[in-house]
Amino acid sequence: MSAEDQKRQAAMRAVEMVEPGMRLGLGTGSTASQFVALLGERVKAGLSVICVATSTATEQLAEARGITLSTLDETPELDMTFDGADEIDGELRMIKGGGGALLREKIVAMASDRVIIMADESKMVENLGRFKLPVEVVQFGLRATLDMVEALASDCGCTGEIALRKTADRQPFVTDNGNYILECDFGSIGDPDELDEAFRFIPGVVESGLFLDICDVAIIATKDGVKLFEARRDLDEDVD
Repeated sequence: MSAEDQKRQAAMRAVEMVEPGMRLGLGTGSTASQFVALLGERVKAGLSVICVATSTATEQLAEARGITLSTLDETPELDMTFDGADEIDGELRMIKGGGGALLREKIVAMASDRVIIMADESKMVENLGRFKLPVEVVQFGLRATLDMVEALASDCGCTGEIALRKTADRQPFVTDNGNYILECDFGSIGDPDELDEAFRFIPGVVESGLFLDICDVAIIATKDGVKLFEARRDLDEDVD
């Protein structure tokens, strides 16, 4: 089974959790897109839900699928958010932001009663950091912010190249919020909590792609089937 097949399997299991009348957060990325497509099929069949998108791309996809959209201003409390992850460890700590929507993803997740993460088994890691950690920063004072990120990360034992994310035409990538993203190639993050706390001391950092103590349930599709991992309970359940 390919990674794309596994993503779809995870999304299929996730969409079964949706009940009529729910208020949902819709994540960004390839697995989240699979979920939105499947949710659209249920909406077409009569399911009524209200959704908040975490990016312009997800918003456009949801609209095309006939899914009713709202905003966090109109719908500030959500029942569930469904999203993917770039990496997830055994404690359900994650790196997210490969699609550039990390700030809105975190805001929407924190407004939700439960956060459901869908992923293929390649996203499971022993230690976070193999995937380059995205850090969203304001455009003003970029060089100073980058230097502070590098210095404080080093204090936390994290070293490696830190580069500005670029588009295919070599222009700076700009988020939906008008910010830049630094990509931190640390290789391994020994203490994600310490690093996350360090970033909060840097004025130019808007948010990091470390999603800690946010995931409630991880749905991981593997070659042996779909597995559910519950946060804080060490529950590992095979799903037929």
